[in-house]
Amino acid sequence: MIGRLKGVLAHKQPPWLVVDVHGVGYELEAPMSTFYDLPDAGREVALFTHYAQKEDSVSLYGFLTEAERRLFRDVQKVSGIGAKIALAVLSGVSVNQFALLVQAGDVAALTKIPGIGKKTAERMVVELRDRAADFAGAGPAVLPQGPADALSEATIALQQLGYKPAEAQKMAKAAAVDGDPAETIIRKALQSALR
Repeated sequence: MIGRLKGVLAHKQPPWLVVDVHGVGYELEAPMSTFYDLPDAGREVALFTHYAQKEDSVSLYGFLTEAERRLFRDVQKVSGIGAKIALAVLSGVSVNQFALLVQAGDVAALTKIPGIGKKTAERMVVELRDRAADFAGAGPAVLPQGPADALSEATIALQQLGYKPAEAQKMAKAAAVDGDPAETIIRKALQSALR
């Protein structure tokens, strides 16, 4: 299992990014909480990683903080939750926000995260409440610049997080302000969905 990956950020388009390590490109899937703080392409980046191997596939996930990686792993220990939902959790709320929701038993707020129904949210509260106090990390920050077509990129990212195309487009349009990068639009859209 790879624990930390350090190299040059070659490409980023939520939820995928490519890190070049001495000429070898590693494709990773990352939550939006990581994308918010990534440097521009061509700059050096260091990521905590999680390697997952199944019968027919191998996946590599990247996180800027150890707290994000730990939460990603802990959430998957809940019955019925896999990597896709764990990424959606980290894309919808910060590690600290998630800990507060679990400690408070706020099932209603947890069900607003794509892919999480009432029963799954209830299991999360029951199974993670004791560990929620151990979750630590910073909330998402905003990148200073974004791509030329940030609204389209944000819409696609929201769809990849589990929202239906029409819903993703509506959320992105409602959250977008001229000049916002995709990461900001996605963050605002996901925060609005939790209200």
